[in-house]
Amino acid sequence: MYVAIDNQLGDKELEQAVIEALRSVYDPEIPVNIYDLGLIYEIRIFEDRSIYVKMTLTAPGCPVAGSLPGQVEMRLQEVPGVKEARVELTFDPPYTIERMSDEARLALGWM
Repeated sequence: MYVAIDNQLGDKELEQAVIEALRSVYDPEIPVNIYDLGLIYEIRIFEDRSIYVKMTLTAPGCPVAGSLPGQVEMRLQEVPGVKEARVELTFDPPYTIERMSDEARLALGWM
């Protein structure tokens, strides 16, 4: 995952708050949050404290493709200090389970 921060004031605190917000969103079919599942490809935090996230889904035909990005945007906009949030959905590169964190693998019994 790629994280870029164009803001020098409180950037680490905001980055952590954004990641925690992402960790509070779960794939409805898998009991693991979208961050640890590896669905987040890029996070950009801009100087004006707006957030851009590029994410994917576990499969292009995922039943929450129409709603999950909006749910992520709403959760990010709840982070104190965030001006606005925009989420882009992509399938390039395709998702693979290698993107999962060790915590996600452990939660799924794959470790």
